[in-house]
Amino acid sequence: MKTAMYICIALLLNIMVLSAAEHKDTFKVYGNCGMCKKTIEKAVKEIQGIKEVHWSKKTKMIDITYDDAITNLETIKKAIAKVGYDMDDVRANDENYDQLHKCCQYERPAKK
Repeated sequence: MKTAMYICIALLLNIMVLSAAEHKDTFKVYGNCGMCKKTIEKAVKEIQGIKEVHWSKKTKMIDITYDDAITNLETIKKAIAKVGYDMDDVRANDENYDQLHKCCQYERPAKK
């Protein structure tokens, strides 16, 4: 009986530790179309530790769930900028932006 109780406690602690590493963030990513959605989401999904990602063409907002023991917001934003997309606080370099398909070249926010 004691063994079963210890096993249950150990499993509960394990679940608590694993869920504590899950983190959710939402922020704006500039883009225009379905091709933008595919590119942005693919760039994020390739990062180890990503659990879910969804970018909305309508709102320009991205919702990301990730394991913050494996990755972080800075890494995620750098990956998005690397494929040519700006955020309010991280800007893609001009070369990456220029490589986007013409329909994906959104009106860029002013440089800060």
